[in-house]
Amino acid sequence: MSTAILSRIRDVMKNVGYKSRPIQALIVTNHDAHMSEYLADCDRRLEYVSGFSGTAGVAIITEDEANMWTDGRYFIQAAKEMDSNWKLMKLGVHGTPTEGAWLSKKLKEGDLVGTDPRLIPYPVWLNLESELVHSGIKLVPLSINFVDEIWKDRPLLENKAIKPLGINYAGETSASKVKRVWKIMKDKSADMVVLSALDDIAWLLNLRGQDISYNPVFFSFLVVTANELHLYIDEQKITESIKDHFKQDNLPIEFHSYNSIYSSLESMVNDVKKVWICRSASFEIYKTFPESKRVCECSPIAVMKAVKNEVEVQGMRNAHIKDGVALCRYFAWLEKSMADNIELTEISAAEVLEGFRKEEADYIGPSFHTISSTGPHAAITHYIPKPASDRALSLNEIYLCDSGAQYLDGTTDVTRTVHFGMPTEFQKNCFTRVYQGVVAIAAAKFPYGIKGNCLDSFARKPLWDVGLDYKHGTGHGIGSYLFVHEGPMGISWRPYPDDPGLQPNMFLSDEPGYYHEGEFGIRIENIVQIVPAKTTYTMRSGELNFLTFTTITMCPIQTKMLEINLLTDLEINFLNDYHKKIRNTLGPILKERGFSDVYRWLEKETAEVVKYRN
Repeated sequence: MSTAILSRIRDVMKNVGYKSRPIQALIVTNHDAHMSEYLADCDRRLEYVSGFSGTAGVAIITEDEANMWTDGRYFIQAAKEMDSNWKLMKLGVHGTPTEGAWLSKKLKEGDLVGTDPRLIPYPVWLNLESELVHSGIKLVPLSINFVDEIWKDRPLLENKAIKPLGINYAGETSASKVKRVWKIMKDKSADMVVLSALDDIAWLLNLRGQDISYNPVFFSFLVVTANELHLYIDEQKITESIKDHFKQDNLPIEFHSYNSIYSSLESMVNDVKKVWICRSASFEIYKTFPESKRVCECSPIAVMKAVKNEVEVQGMRNAHIKDGVALCRYFAWLEKSMADNIELTEISAAEVLEGFRKEEADYIGPSFHTISSTGPHAAITHYIPKPASDRALSLNEIYLCDSGAQYLDGTTDVTRTVHFGMPTEFQKNCFTRVYQGVVAIAAAKFPYGIKGNCLDSFARKPLWDVGLDYKHGTGHGIGSYLFVHEGPMGISWRPYPDDPGLQPNMFLSDEPGYYHEGEFGIRIENIVQIVPAKTTYTMRSGELNFLTFTTITMCPIQTKMLEINLLTDLEINFLNDYHKKIRNTLGPILKERGFSDVYRWLEKETAEVVKYRN
């Protein structure tokens, strides 16, 4: 129960407060100092106070209430994980107030709302502050973290090594990348950029770490000035190999202790004319510089890294071929095991998949915790199997597996939904409509630079036609041996504020779904690459180029879950072409490596589908 934790937090709110004044509300975010989606154990403050382990959430604690705001991906999970002290506030559901609106109604004029300014993005702070000011309520930056004050057994951060990423994987030297950044800075009249997003720093410097599970990054800040770089990091990580890496690139870089970043920035205020503050930066960084000196825009690295170079493109394709071999071995084994009545659970099955991936070249580890879910668990969008919840796989239930891997040459993320027995007609209808959404995105043609938000409804229409929907986005960007969820673009019903427009060699997921609470869940997820499209006509001006997607994920879609006669010719042709591509790519590899049973399974699963006609 969270009763004791909430009681201790309320004591700190009352007795420590803000400048000797009690605060009436405390905001606990689910961020670290770098606004990372996935957190190290020492930064999981939201889970500590509430029990909720999802990646998106905001808690507000007052003297007599504790509320949790989260989005539709986590409604079921949050309700299961939180105890009766907490009230779930469902973001996006009609009637749910924003955090600011709720605080404005709950508190009175002159009350204080506090939060750690290092753990909240500055745009979120500014929006919340503007909502509260109209009610005479003040949002204040706390000099200490109140959760840390009571979290006596808070895990320590381990000192883990970082390694250079070779040019054969990165495709561009860090020196070349920095020169590009300097040019962008000059165009924006900025003489300094402050980088706090961990994947931005790892990509720019061609380094990878292991400070956060599943994410090959390391805790650091990077300040780029007009002629040098300043890296704030645990200096024990700077080994001779790291120093040699920078010497080889001839990068003018200085090293500073990680915790000195804030005082260091304060010392730079008078000397800097214009400083680029990225939208992912914390309010603590933002407030250090006066408004007249700020350039507040999306990180220049975010856009650079989203458009993969030719080496990264080939690496992503290679990674998905290797991953396809592991996935085909897994689903072939799983199907046979279920037919042989071998007892399997969500956890034991996922462990076998991990074993197959380990056999592939350049494999590092999972890119996130595998969502191995059967029956009602599949309806929990981001379900993570644990010993207490581990459920046996069954011939009578849908099985959904969302998994991914980190390879030195790329990152993967794939979801397949299968049934080892006889699916119901309703399940097949839902699966078919989800598949139609996948094709609607994959086959779409769209103008260069269009925002991903414009494509989202393409995937939802087959479900909307029968009154169904899903509560997550349709697609996210994906890194190259980096974060499995990468911005700044995406495909969602909610606009991505920093989406630069879709461009060739961006990679995104294509993942519609449907979730029937308490019974089953369906999701099909492929990774797609943006490529030039062939169109029937060309605009007379010749200025408008069109793009489309090509699917690089290599894993069959279970055809027995489809209602073939609901499909259009385009959707059937897409399926057959996709399956032929998988068979032609993976088949020779499977045969060469002696996986004849997997090859026979692949032939069966990719057999041509024909629509029945009267």
